[in-house]
Amino acid sequence: MIGYERYCQIKAAAVAGKNATQIAQELGVHRQTVSAWLQRERYERSRGAPKPRRSKLDAYRAAIVRFVEGHPFTAMQVWHKLKEQGYDGGYSIVKDYVRRIRPNRTEAFLTLKFAPGQCAQVDWGSFGSVEVDGTRRALSFFVFVLGYSRWLYVEFTLGQSQEWFLGCQQRAFEVLGGVPQEVMVDNCKTAVLSHIAGAEPVYNPQYLDFARHYGFRIKACGPGHPQSKGIVENAVSYVKRSFLAGRQITRFEELNPAVKLWLAGIANVREHGETKQRPVDRLADERPQLIALNPQPYAAVQTHPARASRRCRVTIDTNRYSVPPKYAGALLTAQLSSDLVRLYAATNLVAEHVRRFGRRLDLENPDHIRELEAQKKSGARQRLLLRFLELTPAAGPYHRALSERRMNAGHHLSRIVELIPTYGAEAVGAAIENAHRLGAYASDYIVNLLEQRARRLPEPGPLHLTRAAEALELELPAPDLTPYTDDQRHHL
Repeated sequence: MIGYERYCQIKAAAVAGKNATQIAQELGVHRQTVSAWLQRERYERSRGAPKPRRSKLDAYRAAIVRFVEGHPFTAMQVWHKLKEQGYDGGYSIVKDYVRRIRPNRTEAFLTLKFAPGQCAQVDWGSFGSVEVDGTRRALSFFVFVLGYSRWLYVEFTLGQSQEWFLGCQQRAFEVLGGVPQEVMVDNCKTAVLSHIAGAEPVYNPQYLDFARHYGFRIKACGPGHPQSKGIVENAVSYVKRSFLAGRQITRFEELNPAVKLWLAGIANVREHGETKQRPVDRLADERPQLIALNPQPYAAVQTHPARASRRCRVTIDTNRYSVPPKYAGALLTAQLSSDLVRLYAATNLVAEHVRRFGRRLDLENPDHIRELEAQKKSGARQRLLLRFLELTPAAGPYHRALSERRMNAGHHLSRIVELIPTYGAEAVGAAIENAHRLGAYASDYIVNLLEQRARRLPEPGPLHLTRAAEALELELPAPDLTPYTDDQRHHL
């Protein structure tokens, strides 16, 4: 059972000359149902159906259907026309009824046709994430398709920012060996900064510069009309269906070599559903019409300011890249390509690193650290020399003579200063003066002088008796020499 509104729509369509099949397709009703109601002179509800509530609009429903079917009137216009016919009801009920009966209009699109070399369309696709450098990154793929031949170029990336957007197009031109007359893009910020309906688009200055470099025109889709670049939209879906569906993605590095094989062995040699020819065959007609490729590659990079920390690091996307020590705290310019990070002070390149896509990695150039270590060693040597010169006025001449005679003067200087905690600064200073007078220029001489001074016994002083003098005045008897004289006579 259909409602009275649907009955009115069926009758109005019949008055317009449409047959039952056409009306059924337009209203989404079965053909037999349409035929049955066309045979009835008036609308009759089924006996079991509840009696509809009467409304002021009932007498005007057929007129509303005619208004809506015949012209693209708004609900407000319909309401004013009904008032001219005597309707005294409100606007809201008219608006709701018009909304229910207005036929759904399917937007029609022209089939786009392009001459050889005329146009390419570009777009991004997304496909989950992939593990890289110990973390997971969003996986994107860039699609470039020629409008005439449907020749396809695909590249997987870890981002959709300016360096990827320009770099992928540049590599597509290089593989193609030429440039189309125009490139059609959607309204992404890497290509179009703003695009108001009815106004000319405001293009990204860097993309405009890229287009001038290669000689093509940029053509932006209308706001809210991505279907105007339907060729590349279909190509994105085709990549997902044919290449990515069911594929186990374990490493990002494997994707681009694999998609190159797929492009050469499947995508560009299949019979295209629209042209009924192989893209690679139609490309032979298209290639001579392409603009010659500029032999000078464009700098496909993203540029932004970046300040170095006191630890001589610049942070980019959570990863820290080292710079030479003299640029600690300086405001630099970071230039990012898809594979390199370059850091500039004004126009001077101060650091270059392979770009990494993990998170919170510390990427250090050993040369930067050696320079910092050399600076620290130089500072330590200066502090050592100042400590040495403070010992005695003779330290300056001694150091000059030591440097002239010894290749490793710094080593001798360090050993001499290390003697201070053991012997004291005064003793070491005196040893330096003595060694300078003797012309002995080495740390070993200073050590010997200090050790000799440490081993030297004090000069003996006057004898002081610890007992009273009377205790030493002893009287001893004369010795008896008789045994010796008797012994001598016996031998004689």
